[in-house]
Amino acid sequence: MKINENWNIPNLNEAKQRTKKQAVIEKSLFNIPFEVAQLGVGRTYYLRTYGCQANERDGETIAGILEAMHFTPVKNVEEADLILLNTCAIRQNAEDKVLGELASLKRLRKTNPDLIFGLCGCMAQEEEVVKTIIEKYPHVDLVFGTHNIHRLPTLLYQAMMSKERTIEVFSKEGEVIENLPVKRFGTHKAWVNIMYGCDKFCTYCIVPYTRGKERSRQVEDILEEIHVLIEEGYKEVTLLGQNVNSYGKDLQIEGGFAYLLEEAAKTGIERIRFTTSHPWDFSDEMIDVIAKYDNIMPFIHLPVQSGNDDILKIMGRRYTSEQYMTLFHKIKNKVKDAAISTDIIVGFPNETEEQFQDTLKLVDECQFDNAFTFIYSPRAGTPAAAMEDNVSEEVKQRRLQELMDHTNHWAREKNQAYVGKVVQVLVDGPSKKNPSVFSGYSQTNKLVNFTGDGICAGDLIDVKITAAKSWSLDGEAIKVK
Repeated sequence: MKINENWNIPNLNEAKQRTKKQAVIEKSLFNIPFEVAQLGVGRTYYLRTYGCQANERDGETIAGILEAMHFTPVKNVEEADLILLNTCAIRQNAEDKVLGELASLKRLRKTNPDLIFGLCGCMAQEEEVVKTIIEKYPHVDLVFGTHNIHRLPTLLYQAMMSKERTIEVFSKEGEVIENLPVKRFGTHKAWVNIMYGCDKFCTYCIVPYTRGKERSRQVEDILEEIHVLIEEGYKEVTLLGQNVNSYGKDLQIEGGFAYLLEEAAKTGIERIRFTTSHPWDFSDEMIDVIAKYDNIMPFIHLPVQSGNDDILKIMGRRYTSEQYMTLFHKIKNKVKDAAISTDIIVGFPNETEEQFQDTLKLVDECQFDNAFTFIYSPRAGTPAAAMEDNVSEEVKQRRLQELMDHTNHWAREKNQAYVGKVVQVLVDGPSKKNPSVFSGYSQTNKLVNFTGDGICAGDLIDVKITAAKSWSLDGEAIKVK
């Protein structure tokens, strides 16, 4: 592998460094140089985003930058002059999917010799991935990471004009850049970043390496964004962070996330959600604020990962199963009609059958509304990847199925309890298969498919639930708010 001296290659050791230095908040850093401003005139772009909500929000920024440069979006990859894959690194199968897509799309260069291929997002922050791209995917022209999205205009100009590969990935703690453009993909629901990065360093997780240190936006900047969204007609915002509970610690904001959540509720926006919350620092003040305001939705995603204390310790989760259960029941007791979802990993290195059974016991006690279940996926460079794994693939698959049997059972039970009740739904729009059936989400984040007349996307509808399925509810509209 030949490394160009002008490239910036990611370094995992540098990415894990943390200092006590406060992150810089840049409010005028982004700009589009004069010679780049018209680069997209007459050119099209295709953006595909993989992974979490943070990636989705990054995708909105990337689209905003490209359209500020006059690129036109296309839905058909065959029509694109620029193809960007905004990637996820949380599991190996996510990476394999992207690499497979890169290999498949190479054929388009035959019909469009000037086509530009780009890869960005979390995969770009990984050393091994970038080395693989350099060695095996020579048709990829541009690689940039999560820390330098603001430099996309310059990097793209360089890749297009020089006809040489442009690779710029910074392994650092990161800044907060405030003046980036945005192209919202939704019309009534919006993502709002409140912080970036993660300092938890769970032993299996690559995110602290790909996203940098925890760094918060200022309260006034977040609230201003919400006010603008209200003026533009948005009904719901989701406050985003790798761990929203840590919000404000770096800025010494008294009350932290509980304070921000209350201030956001006071803006009067119809609905507020947030993700993700780490059980370790979920405060009583947060629970009280959620319980106090009707426009803070009573739905909480609270990843447990395992029900066994020894596994939790090896995972670096910083809480015990008993502490998790205490928090779980506290939320349930204080927040009316609260729905809770979770994440669970099976087959962690050396997980025994007894330890797995502890997870099933916890699931049966909590009876989660929803659970995202996964087989452990080693991430190169993380501590867990160096651990001996004596759990066979056959056992992992069997445990996953057994776990899903339990979580699916409780999801059906929870949904069944809604039959006959009236819920408020924020309408996403009509079904593609049947325009007389609409769908949207309840306050507790239940997917609801329903019938009714005179309904539009963005309406808040009261719906009477008539039937329950494992992952959705059916109903009939009662009235428009």
